[in-house]
Amino acid sequence: MADGTTTNYTFVKPEVGASEDTWGTKLNANWDAIDTLLGGVSNVEFAILDGATVTTAEINYLDITALGTSEASKVVTADANGVTTFDGGIVEDETAVTSTTNAATINCRDGNVFTHVLTENTTFTFSNPPASGRAFAFTLKLVQDAGASGYTVTWPASVDYAGATAPTLTATASAVDVLVFYTHDGGTNWYGFVAGQAMGTPA
Repeated sequence: MADGTTTNYTFVKPEVGASEDTWGTKLNANWDAIDTLLGGVSNVEFAILDGATVTTAEINYLDITALGTSEASKVVTADANGVTTFDGGIVEDETAVTSTTNAATINCRDGNVFTHVLTENTTFTFSNPPASGRAFAFTLKLVQDAGASGYTVTWPASVDYAGATAPTLTATASAVDVLVFYTHDGGTNWYGFVAGQAMGTPA
């Protein structure tokens, strides 16, 4: 009697009383196949497999009713045109960037909103923009330190401001300037915009 296989996933069933010195190889292959199958199973699906009580709401977490539109606790999908519509607000992380030896890097993979407190004259680098043909923009909040040191910033040579002139940063203590940067060619060119300078504290 030769080795058999299971009905649904064709796992190897070693021949009983035979398969000498091959059981380990066959069982390891079966475990690898099981690991691959379970690798994409969600926690909710595991709970169902484990016989745990799962609520209707949890079962519906992945029950998309309209492709391309975001839904609470659902996977975000795109419609047939590749468009995603968000019915609610979009909440993003704010990433604090620090400088070392007068240099700071904004990693585009970290998000779209960054803050930096100037503690020294700083040269910025923009790293890991998406490939050419994909648009990317980020907002940077720059804050002078509390010592009114009037630190300056050197921008990447690829950044172009209106009139080819970079803004002069507000130099007073704890001053806040907000800038926006945009690229669509993989960071070959960045367009810089001043969103606001010397931003005051709301009353």
